[in-house]
Amino acid sequence: MRPLLLAVLALTLAPAPALPQSEPFRVLNQTEQSAHSLFAVRTGRADWGANLLSRGPLAPGSGFNLRPAENAGCRFDFRMVLSDGREVINRGQDICAEKVVAMQAPLGRPPEAAAPAPSPGAPTPQARGGRASTGTGFVVARDRVLTNHHVIDGCNAITIRTADGRTLPATMPARVDVQRDLALLAVPNNPGPVLAFRSNPVRRGESVVTYGFPLAGLLAAGPTLTTGEVSALAGLANNEQHFQISAPVQQGNSGGPLLDRQGNVMGVIVSKLNAQRIAQRTGDIPQNVNFAVKGTEALGFLRRAGVEPTLRESAPKELSAAEVGERAHPSTVFIRCEK
Repeated sequence: MRPLLLAVLALTLAPAPALPQSEPFRVLNQTEQSAHSLFAVRTGRADWGANLLSRGPLAPGSGFNLRPAENAGCRFDFRMVLSDGREVINRGQDICAEKVVAMQAPLGRPPEAAAPAPSPGAPTPQARGGRASTGTGFVVARDRVLTNHHVIDGCNAITIRTADGRTLPATMPARVDVQRDLALLAVPNNPGPVLAFRSNPVRRGESVVTYGFPLAGLLAAGPTLTTGEVSALAGLANNEQHFQISAPVQQGNSGGPLLDRQGNVMGVIVSKLNAQRIAQRTGDIPQNVNFAVKGTEALGFLRRAGVEPTLRESAPKELSAAEVGERAHPSTVFIRCEK
């Protein structure tokens, strides 16, 4: 596998035994999940440093070769973050004595894959679960993340995975609005740059982009981008707080940003129509009927919470979907809720 030089500092007064650069060691992923992040630092270091898997995830059963810096010593701490948000941590491993570090027994429980809609025809929240669930959020102010209330409802612990691979604890919601299905989380240690909200009105038929983490543990470990249009300026049963959109969303997209083609936030993804229930009642299967809380509703919620959002007027010129995704990526976070 790929060798990588680890820049580490000795933290003890006496020099530690050196491992020759010609003798690399190997980290093995012995879990049943792909890993999207791997960190290796000298034991005693206060932070985890940079993600070593910059070129792609580490599949189950695969290994990653590392070559420590000269005079780095023998004792290292390792942290691996799996595709479903769980972590594996091994501390104080002696790489001079053992040339293979096995990463197994992840912390926490895997997320539930799905949940049925509560009633016929009702929108289906995207991140209900049994003992754990997942969703999406995005940074709206310094150390503040916006998501849906149903994503974090009933959580005993909430963790955030940032775009640069860090896992941060979130405190219980700074504010919630159950009726609008919105929640504002406090996430210290800079979870990412702030996403701007669109200041000009939204028109029916405008192109939109969604960005989030659907079906965690089943699809790609990283975020997923979809495209569509604003189908209607109201939601189910003429709900004026929602947009209807045609962009596909799945469980786990809840709480993620709905973006225009300039990369500004138009709304917050909240639900999808329960196609199976509608088909049972009408004999017809609805396609691409999904909903987002309007950006104006989210702006009012944030201001009531004491947050002054960043606003930006969207120009007529459109960016490509890929460029919109690149703008959203640093600010969009994966949310894991332990229940």
